[in-house]
Amino acid sequence: MAYGPPPSPGQGQQPGWQQQTPWQQPGNLWQQQPQQPQQPQPGGSWQQPQQPQQPQFQQGGGTAQMPGHFGPVSDDEKTWSLMAYVGQFLVGVIAPAVVLVGKGGGSPFVRRHAAQGLNMGLAAVAVWFVFGLLSLVMEALIWVPLLFTAVVMFFLVYAGRAANRGEFRRVPAAVAWPLLKK
Repeated sequence: MAYGPPPSPGQGQQPGWQQQTPWQQPGNLWQQQPQQPQQPQPGGSWQQPQQPQQPQFQQGGGTAQMPGHFGPVSDDEKTWSLMAYVGQFLVGVIAPAVVLVGKGGGSPFVRRHAAQGLNMGLAAVAVWFVFGLLSLVMEALIWVPLLFTAVVMFFLVYAGRAANRGEFRRVPAAVAWPLLKK
């Protein structure tokens, strides 16, 4: 979908070639009335039947906010909130901490994503520490932090995709322990 004025007619194009038909206009997509055949009127004249008025789409009307949506989000905010998740693949818990300290104070959108990313990172560190020590006693427990890491990676991608779209998706508390408030 393009924004802005339509291009001016160029060579070989007729003025008005981009005009929309009534069924292509916003709000009327599924409200097109079927065409009725012409009917003879008394006295031998033919007349087109009257069509009911279509409700007009109001431009500039308010839109309902989606759950977890913060309104207009700048590309800079999307990038920083995405780095709170993607950076964990490279530097672990340091990435969301840097995002929270660096940009979290200016934007509630970035702060919320950075806090959730930091909660996920701290949970992963705690699970690795505790079960790493317990695996010294019982070797089968090494699978717990490995499985937890796989789940964390899935939710890092899940939340990162939402951050890149300008949305917020809550990660389950079993993965992102609520240590920091959002």
